[in-house]
Amino acid sequence: MALQQYAPAVTVSRGTRTVTRSWARSHHALSVLTAPRNDVVQEDAPTIDDDGSHRFSLAEGPFSHWERQVTLSADSITEQTSYRIDIPWFGWVFALPIFFFVRRSGASNPISTSSIDRIPWWAPPDRLNARQVMILGLLAAAAMSSAFTNTVFTQTVTFAADDFGVGNTGVGIAGALVRAGILITIPLAIAGDRVGRRKVVVAMAWAAPIVTAAGALAPNFPLLVATQSIGRPLGLALDFLIAVIAAEEMPRGSRAYAVGIMAMASGLGAGVAVMALPLTDIGPSGWRWVFAITLIWLVVAVDIARRLPESQRFTRPHAEHVPLHRRRFATLAAILVGVNLLVAPASFFQNRYLSDVRELSGSAISFFSLATATPAALGLIIGGRAADRRGRRHLIAISLPLAALLIVASFSLGGAPMWITAFGGGLLGGVAYPALAVYRAELFPTGNRSRAAGLLTVAALLGGIGGLLGAGALLDQGWDYRSVMGVLMVGQLVAVVLVLAGLPETAQRELEDISSDL
Repeated sequence: MALQQYAPAVTVSRGTRTVTRSWARSHHALSVLTAPRNDVVQEDAPTIDDDGSHRFSLAEGPFSHWERQVTLSADSITEQTSYRIDIPWFGWVFALPIFFFVRRSGASNPISTSSIDRIPWWAPPDRLNARQVMILGLLAAAAMSSAFTNTVFTQTVTFAADDFGVGNTGVGIAGALVRAGILITIPLAIAGDRVGRRKVVVAMAWAAPIVTAAGALAPNFPLLVATQSIGRPLGLALDFLIAVIAAEEMPRGSRAYAVGIMAMASGLGAGVAVMALPLTDIGPSGWRWVFAITLIWLVVAVDIARRLPESQRFTRPHAEHVPLHRRRFATLAAILVGVNLLVAPASFFQNRYLSDVRELSGSAISFFSLATATPAALGLIIGGRAADRRGRRHLIAISLPLAALLIVASFSLGGAPMWITAFGGGLLGGVAYPALAVYRAELFPTGNRSRAAGLLTVAALLGGIGGLLGAGALLDQGWDYRSVMGVLMVGQLVAVVLVLAGLPETAQRELEDISSDL
């Protein structure tokens, strides 16, 4: 039964938005509008005034301010909702979806008794509170910074190598050396378990952009590689530590969703590096300007230092110096090695493939990357919600091998099929990513969660190093890109087998239950 609605009025004052709507008075409209909301927000029971007006306040939800008043007249019902939500850095992304949620876009039907049926598709499966929303926004901003520092060398190495006269083998070795710097992260991971997640995150948010930006001043290729061998691992340490905080702060049914949100932010950060690629067309040394842009992420460091709290699970009493669960660690490490045998070289050599084989300019490569990778980030939201609602293991088993096939196809085809397969591979890779990435923090207890995440990042990078060295050597021996990527895809198939055979299902389980046997 539809409700007759009138155009809404919207006002904004000091960050608080007020939405006023009116409906023709009816028994159905009255029953819908005077019932406490129980969806993204949960309202307290109403306070009823003498004139029959209903006032609702927030019992639980992501808003820092929420107040709703329903006023009755002889022929209409007016609902006025005032709200404020503080989402650091990404409030603009959710502003319109939240507005449609507040204005009751779905109010044409009676309120369901099942709150989960009325959670919007873009919202987490669980109801977050204001603290969790703030933390997730800050972590997503940190993810942008981390992604930029981890992407800038990959995106510019082709142009820097041409500037310095370095071939495929040299590029492959450089990529391996930069990834070998991951050893720097091991003491940082241990520090995250000893002194706290926040202190290390704040330090890395400052250090990673500064060291990475130093590449702009490198007088030769070895020194460029040296700066990135330090800066990139610092960014990786930031990445796995924010994932630990997210796992510890988010509700049990929204951890993969949070990973997906941070991965989307990572895609945006990497996209900034891609969008800066036209600077390489300035001249042989235009790539230096791309590195200089890294300093913009110091703004994020300032905000994180000011507002990010320590993880509540870390501050609570917990067992320290807990040994790693060896079987879980070994299984997950092997999975990450197998996955990155293809992912790392596919990402690293994509620009060289587009430049040398498809003869695209820096601007065209930038457009290709944005057009195929940015829309595919929708897969992260789809995958995050599916992993939280349906489970991790079978989602990975379906999406990961299909993503690998499409990635290989994108190195085999030209024209429109190349764009379509690259998009499809990115989309399905995005679907698989939250389910796979969230395991790094879920399978281990608070006392060694940071250390495990750091060591697993090392394992993933070792897989990437193997893939880069193998791909670079095979390409210099005359192999074509399709054959190289096809061989490396075997690692993805092995990873799927290990996921199904060796990992537990962790969806909808508290972290303490998952690691209670450790």
